[in-house]
Amino acid sequence: MDLLTGFFLGQPLWMWLGFLGLVIALLAFDLGVLHRDGHEIEVRESLLLSGFYIALGLVFGGFVWWQLGAQSGVEYLTGFVVEKSLAMDNVFVIAMIFGYLAIPRHLQHRVLFWGILGVIVLRAIMIGFSAALVSEFGWVLYIFAAFLIFTGIRMLMIGHEETDLSQNPVLLFMKRRFRVTETLQGDRFFVRQIDPKTGRMARYMTPLFLALVMIEIADVIFAVDSVPAIFAITTDPYIVYTSNIFAILGLRALYFALAAIIHRFAYLKQALAVLLVFIGSKIFVADLLGWEKFPAEWSLGVTAVILASGVVYSIWKTAPTR
Repeated sequence: MDLLTGFFLGQPLWMWLGFLGLVIALLAFDLGVLHRDGHEIEVRESLLLSGFYIALGLVFGGFVWWQLGAQSGVEYLTGFVVEKSLAMDNVFVIAMIFGYLAIPRHLQHRVLFWGILGVIVLRAIMIGFSAALVSEFGWVLYIFAAFLIFTGIRMLMIGHEETDLSQNPVLLFMKRRFRVTETLQGDRFFVRQIDPKTGRMARYMTPLFLALVMIEIADVIFAVDSVPAIFAITTDPYIVYTSNIFAILGLRALYFALAAIIHRFAYLKQALAVLLVFIGSKIFVADLLGWEKFPAEWSLGVTAVILASGVVYSIWKTAPTR
């Protein structure tokens, strides 16, 4: 009992264990019940699942508000909205990876499920490391903030830059260094077959595993933006990690809902760029005005306006002409 009432990274251990238990239960229910047969996820099911995960994330925000106070509740909600929005950019990359490697829709959920497991671990490592840095060296927050501003401005300048996956160094390295099958082998990540060079049985990777590796690497790259962004909102590791994971948990469902209409969000990237600049500048603005911290309510309001503007403008500009 004393163990559960102890503290870990600033919050009671039972809150951490409760959250991790909830995540494990959700993943087990997702894979073991909802998608045990590996069927193709249709848009309606995707929207329902996405709505469920968003609602659950908001309910958890209510728990944070009740347990830790209004300030923490607003910070969680802001972090959740920001991380969910940044995850949208992930959808564009995931769709491109699946398209290039010709992964059929009914196998995409399997890749994304195992990808989410990797993300949960990788984000925990990155957030834990960042929390230790911020706790030991407070000035690191200013580096995070400057990096966010630089990244946002760079995103605005680059715009819609096409990516050629055929020249991706990770894909080229894996195909050059490892045995990779030319075609998919059902839902398997690895298979054993005869190596034509040696005439012996050997283990081969499949394009499904390549897709998993590429998605994991893409998330690490995106985390370089998203982790500093959430630390610019709050330095509480519990709020940082829970808002991150709840935003990511619904990414699979969100992907299947948005994959077919990604083109309708053509200008969301610019809105995300402006959002990164805003989040990064908050720390400097608060210092200039002599505030202890930028008001959480203002931060949430500005975030909502920026994202809503990007979505509305995208839908308006990409509306089919009649």
